[in-house]
Amino acid sequence: MHSKRGKSTFEHHMKIKDILGALEEFAPLALQDGYDNAGLQIGLAEDAEATGVLLSLDVTEDVVNEAVLRGCNLIVSHHPVLFHPVKTFTGKTHVERAILKAIKNDIAIYAAHTNLDVADGGVNFKMAEKLGLQNVELLSPKEAYMVGNKEHMAGEGVIASLPAALARKEFMESVKEVFHLKSLRVNNANPKTIKRVALCGGSGADLIPQAIEKGADVFITGEIGYHRFFGFEKDILLLEIGHYESEQYTIELLRDVICKVAPTLRVCKAETNINPIIYL
Repeated sequence: MHSKRGKSTFEHHMKIKDILGALEEFAPLALQDGYDNAGLQIGLAEDAEATGVLLSLDVTEDVVNEAVLRGCNLIVSHHPVLFHPVKTFTGKTHVERAILKAIKNDIAIYAAHTNLDVADGGVNFKMAEKLGLQNVELLSPKEAYMVGNKEHMAGEGVIASLPAALARKEFMESVKEVFHLKSLRVNNANPKTIKRVALCGGSGADLIPQAIEKGADVFITGEIGYHRFFGFEKDILLLEIGHYESEQYTIELLRDVICKVAPTLRVCKAETNINPIIYL
């Protein structure tokens, strides 16, 4: 009996602040963009012990409900729930309702956003891993940062190589399969084969010129936008796969970072579908 009780104490003997410390060591908050609001959004996490972690790309009222039902007192998301200033808490907007519910239920909410996008081994590296790419390098290196006594380089997007060149159609089919896509939005470029692949999760269209400059045959990102599709037909194949779709594997990345420091803690992937875009 005693050992059983001891085990459960051990299982939950992990403070929320230690989990956040591990996330910040992997993706330091100093790396985030000036407009961003990554970090602890809600919660007095100083001494609270984690009962479980729920991972989601976004925080909605339904996600907070799921955390309550599953006994998780920490939500770690990619996109910050508090992005724009909130002046009132009357439950009028979906953001206000999610926050009110989290506070009422003592749930801490933390976001790892643009800092996780640019971190070494971050969002784009995970996309490249899923596509089976090799020799992954930053597409647009930005700044060096230290983790312990080891130097890492942060930057936007990555460029890498396929193990073997693929025909355009074959490559696009494999992208659809990896990211579970029903459809792809592509430009009219027709490279003979695809070997060098540049990519960026989320909205990465700003990186198209760097992808061309570094000799990529294709550039994959979540959102490009109508006007930015013009003019690259002779330079590079563009694939727009959807913002949510491009970042879906960020959950695995967050899980791996947390499980390394808290191997016995319950870490759940949210089952709530937060993608607000429906394909018909």
